[in-house]
Amino acid sequence: MNMKKNTSLLVLVLFCFIISAKAQLPSLSKKEIKDGWVLLFDGKTFDGWQKANGTAFTGEGWKIENGVMSVNPQGGHGSDIVTSKEFSDFEFSLDFQLEKGTNSGVKCFLIKNTSLGCEYQLIDDANHPDAKLGKDGNRRLAALYDIMPPNTADKTVKPLEEWNTMRIISKGKHVEHWLNGKKVLEYERGSETFKNLVADSKFKKENGFAEAAKSPILLQDHGDVIHFRNIKIREI
Repeated sequence: MNMKKNTSLLVLVLFCFIISAKAQLPSLSKKEIKDGWVLLFDGKTFDGWQKANGTAFTGEGWKIENGVMSVNPQGGHGSDIVTSKEFSDFEFSLDFQLEKGTNSGVKCFLIKNTSLGCEYQLIDDANHPDAKLGKDGNRRLAALYDIMPPNTADKTVKPLEEWNTMRIISKGKHVEHWLNGKKVLEYERGSETFKNLVADSKFKKENGFAEAAKSPILLQDHGDVIHFRNIKIREI
């Protein structure tokens, strides 16, 4: 009798484990599918991703576990990775989890075959020194890196090792950064204001910076551990 109970318990545990593992993989709701959302990460493979310089990506320096893609510095020297498809007008979203001292980012409108583009800064504001550099907070979490700071009044950040959600909305030249459901900054690529901000940044000598009509979306490997999940996009 005890053996039967133990066997039944083992089967139940294995069943729960399988269900849990499946539940951790990314998925889209019926409404999201209807609205045009597509997953950029299947939770199991690096299909659809390549190195930012255009070469094949083997996964070195990154890892996938339980539906989460992470920078893994212990796995060797990795690289920034980009989607194999290019985008212009889009709404992009992912969940990210910072660890102490993390510095990373998500970029769009890249100069071809480079990692240079408009960066949504992902950083541990309290513990990474770069967050304290720049001007007026333009290197802090959710900033347009080294160009424009987020609106701190609208910026709500969850504690380290909890999941935050970031979103980039791009329509024409208009771009918005969102964090945990709130818009924290917006800008117009190519406007005089934007050009002046770039001219006062580290990108002032980069010809063609932020001028691409379309480009892949980039996830940055800055050598620090960061976790990504639910990576998705819809073209608008």
